[in-house]
Amino acid sequence: MKYILVTGGVISGIGKGVIASSIGTILKHCGLHVTSIKIDPYINIDAGTFSPYEHGEVFVLDDGGEVDLDLGNYERFLDVTLHRDNNITTGKIYQSVISKERRGDYLGKTVQVVPHITDAIQEWVETVAQRPVDGDQADPEVCIIELGGTIGDIEGMPFVEAFRQFQFRVKRENICVVHVSLVPQPSSTGEHKTKPTQASVRELRGLGLAPDFIVCRSEKPIDEAVRQKISNFCHVAPEQVICLHDASSIYAVPLMLEEQQLSHLLSDRLSLNLDTHRPRNFMKKWRDLSTKHEYMHNSVTIALVGKYTQLEDSYASVIKSLQHAALACNRKLDLKCVEAEDLEEEARAARPVKYYEAWQNVCKSNGIIVPGGFGQRGLEGKVAVCKWARTMKKPMLGVCLGLQAAVIEYARNVLGMTESTSQEVSPESTCHAIIEMPEHNPGQLGGTMRLGKRQTVFKTHDSKLRQLYGNVDYVEERHRHRYEVNPQMVSDLEQAGLKFVGQDVDGERMEIMELENHPYYVACQYHPEYLTRPLKPSPPYLGLILASCGKLEQYLSRGCRMSPTESPESSDEELPMPPHLLVNQSDKPSMSPSTRRSPTSPYIKSSVEGPSNSCSSLSTSSVHLEDNTSKDSN
Repeated sequence: MKYILVTGGVISGIGKGVIASSIGTILKHCGLHVTSIKIDPYINIDAGTFSPYEHGEVFVLDDGGEVDLDLGNYERFLDVTLHRDNNITTGKIYQSVISKERRGDYLGKTVQVVPHITDAIQEWVETVAQRPVDGDQADPEVCIIELGGTIGDIEGMPFVEAFRQFQFRVKRENICVVHVSLVPQPSSTGEHKTKPTQASVRELRGLGLAPDFIVCRSEKPIDEAVRQKISNFCHVAPEQVICLHDASSIYAVPLMLEEQQLSHLLSDRLSLNLDTHRPRNFMKKWRDLSTKHEYMHNSVTIALVGKYTQLEDSYASVIKSLQHAALACNRKLDLKCVEAEDLEEEARAARPVKYYEAWQNVCKSNGIIVPGGFGQRGLEGKVAVCKWARTMKKPMLGVCLGLQAAVIEYARNVLGMTESTSQEVSPESTCHAIIEMPEHNPGQLGGTMRLGKRQTVFKTHDSKLRQLYGNVDYVEERHRHRYEVNPQMVSDLEQAGLKFVGQDVDGERMEIMELENHPYYVACQYHPEYLTRPLKPSPPYLGLILASCGKLEQYLSRGCRMSPTESPESSDEELPMPPHLLVNQSDKPSMSPSTRRSPTSPYIKSSVEGPSNSCSSLSTSSVHLEDNTSKDSN
């Protein structure tokens, strides 16, 4: 087993997850079986009880593990299925050690950070690294480990010490360290500053880990002189200084790394014995994705009506799903993030400017996505937008809480149950369209929801979503919810035209809802965004984008195939491909590093571009530099 440890310096949120995923993508295209581990130094057992403003969205795995959103990046980039143990936290490690101590496993010894905690970390990594994650159940050959946080953080010290020991445990030739550091460029001087990187590398070396590669993150391209300076002061060869500035999309990151010969460098360092000759179609799908994103002109506008829109990572998988579906339809995503609270009637008087701006964004959109969430805040805004989408025949997809909001709206305005609400919001109400699941334990929040992959059975053939899934009898999707549609109201809702076309295997829980005589009014209790892939978009999201483009009926009539003029294959042939990425690396003429990283390449841009997005100041698809630490009480 070969191990690649990815650490971060200067600031957190520097893009370690995307870089680790990109390294795995390159190695997987080289024919290796790759797995990944994300280490989060916080004491929480898992990410399940976090507000999305803390660490972004909570990503859910097949086995029900609630983990860091970076594991979503790994699954999408590598097309693998990870497990809850692929996410290590300080809480998990200490819980494991304390349990052993209570059983007497340490035979009366004093339990200490060294060696007991550090040994537990090493044993956990070795065990998880051997677990298959590919569909063919092949044993992994390379394990990429991302150490969260920043080198020097006190909570990360046990992990750094564990890997200092680990390099001797597995032998130095089987592990390498990739250190990701910020190289800022102050506007006052206009030049890149290397001192933060030097200090970060010095601290890492002082803790016993020597970086084999330094990935320099910057807003704009770094020139050769700065690269040489980092090489000199950080004790690495010049070719081991990898420059990675802000890209137009994350799909360009693996290409930017490979353009700097990263696979060859890793092969030499870890004795991977990779073929030095790269085939002409090496990483073709990533070139196609990046090219399509770069040159797409037609756009589709989607309004995301959510509760945590001030931090785009709160809806990372939702946004990726929309982007994947938009690219499949040859559209550039124009995302408008709308705060659900601003759509409520109370906002008309309290925040009139935001109220009218929010509704303007909704009205101008081609389609609407109402994602999941918890708590009372913003629910009435989601209910209001569901009513607008239903009555105005606007394509809409509801996910989890989005389905519940659509059911509440329909019960109020079609069935006449004006007091209808959710038990989560108003436990004392006598008219609950949404009720708490019987097995939920309200006294304990962590890991007590209905979690993980579960089967949803289609109850009718007359369903848009069933067609989008390929006319299968059932689908398996990941869930994360505590509340469900009240079974006692299902019959009345269906008689009024709201059809529950998908249910759980027992027929007790409503999983998929569709509205008759509507272009696309679909909602699901599960989270389809967790299984999206760049080349295989989630069917519910694909349906939303197709309906928003006015192409859904045509797509379904063709047996879920794009028309020849709309198919990705035909459009890709017309897009200009960067010449330097169409030539085999081994066939290239000799170029200096500065030539290889020429900012004229469409994959290496000096400015941040991408789909318009009001969620944050940067593009939804950019690799970010800032550290978001704002909190939300709900």
